[in-house]
Amino acid sequence: MKVAKPEGAGAARRASGSYGGGYLGAAAKTRALEAVPNPVTNATPTSAIALGIPESEFTPKVRDAIRTLMSEVDRLRKEADDIRVRLDQVARTADQDTLLPLLNRRAFVREITRFIGFAERYGTPSSLVYFDLDDFKCINDAHGHAAGDAVLRHIADVVLHQVRDTDVVARLGGDEFGVVLAHVNLAQAERKAASLERALRQRPLIYNGEALALGFSFGTYELKPGESADSAIAKADAAMYAHKRSR
Repeated sequence: MKVAKPEGAGAARRASGSYGGGYLGAAAKTRALEAVPNPVTNATPTSAIALGIPESEFTPKVRDAIRTLMSEVDRLRKEADDIRVRLDQVARTADQDTLLPLLNRRAFVREITRFIGFAERYGTPSSLVYFDLDDFKCINDAHGHAAGDAVLRHIADVVLHQVRDTDVVARLGGDEFGVVLAHVNLAQAERKAASLERALRQRPLIYNGEALALGFSFGTYELKPGESADSAIAKADAAMYAHKRSR
């Protein structure tokens, strides 16, 4: 899950699966609307009895009232569907970075908490990679902020093509990024982070005909049961600065 889908939106859809469960199904509605007394025998059809309407009360007025009610139910259901679509859109916007097709920090913290929960309940390992770009300020100073934005988009594209759908990628602020690698221990995360760095160096950004060499420093940390997301990010951040100093 490179860009995780908000849990609230999924819950809304799950709730929608039972929405209107107390209403009549399409076939029952059709039977209700067609349930008119037999003009010859004046008998009430079986479908009317099935609806709980006594034979003596199923008159043309009752039939018209049912038709009006079903129309109102359909209108309300359509309005509810439209509201769910808009809520999904709002949830996605709230979780996404303003510049890149990645999660923002708030959504990333939520996802880390979810993976920590997996570690607590099932003992499933997951690891965090925290990295920031080398000499990003120099790129902004030399080429302008438009070039800096292009660099960030390029980084996001490279990283997204190097991770799995089950992983989570976010921009944490400025030129800092985070990746949660699902079902990956610390040693595997370090190898993957080094692989991401190589992929970035092998794919420089061509900006105004000039190749801009890019690289980043990274830190890795395996998520532990019972810890907070903020604590995990801080430890991965500290590992990243240690890596930067060692270089």
